[in-house]
Amino acid sequence: MKLRRITTTALAGLFAATTLVACGSDSDGTSATTDGGNDVTIRIGTTDATKEAWTVFEDKAAEEGITLDIVSFSDYPPVNEALSQDQLDVNLFQHLKYLAEYNVGAGEDLTPVGSTEIVPLALFWKDQDSLDGIEGEQVAIPNDATNQGRAINVLVQAGLVTLREPGLITPAPADIDEEASQVSVLPIDAAQTPSAYQEGTPAIINNSFLERSGIDPNLAVFEDDPNSEEAEPYINIFATKAENKDDENIARLVELWHDADVQAAVDRDSKGTSVAVDRPADELQEILDRLQAASE
Repeated sequence: MKLRRITTTALAGLFAATTLVACGSDSDGTSATTDGGNDVTIRIGTTDATKEAWTVFEDKAAEEGITLDIVSFSDYPPVNEALSQDQLDVNLFQHLKYLAEYNVGAGEDLTPVGSTEIVPLALFWKDQDSLDGIEGEQVAIPNDATNQGRAINVLVQAGLVTLREPGLITPAPADIDEEASQVSVLPIDAAQTPSAYQEGTPAIINNSFLERSGIDPNLAVFEDDPNSEEAEPYINIFATKAENKDDENIARLVELWHDADVQAAVDRDSKGTSVAVDRPADELQEILDRLQAASE
């Protein structure tokens, strides 16, 4: 099956809903549109549509009578906006921390309905295979609110940075005790971290930018622990509107993402760095609630 994808080059058209089928509510509580018979179409937004896992995922859904109308975005913010504005039924691109910050900032209540994986956040240093000799270096980190705090905590876990107040979930550069730290940080746009790395500056780089820049994720000199409690905010999730959280078709998509063939494709896409997570929706909501309370 060929993917049906819409890119954000026509974002205004997307929000005007001129090319998408409106989402209606069925009597059984499902929100996906029906094409007749038992077949349904689900509009799902992502920033990763070109990855192999999405092709396998779409084929698995088709076998279940679910057509995925995959809406591809080049940047993160519009994906939740499209869901909030009923241009999507569900999205899959973000972790719980990002969703918490969106909900608080936008006054929305988008809801996690299933987990996928955690992708460790890692430190890269060109032509180096360890942290040896990194003392005194300036480390480039993403400057967006969601990833900056996690990046600083990666350096804390590596023993390179000390915080004035230990245990902060989302520390800022001002929270770093510079005199007690072995490195300093340089917050820059996340898209520029690969360039900093190529120029010889140690850099913490998001996985999506690693792939776009052709950097092997296995070259990391350090990464955070995806199995720790501190990693819970960074569980990637399916999100939908609160009124659709019990949609049985969306629940089936969550199950299909954990199909062995899809997971094998995820592993190939991430070059073995992704860690599968299968947490129930109520646990995900509890984590989200804590994060939203901390963000208010």
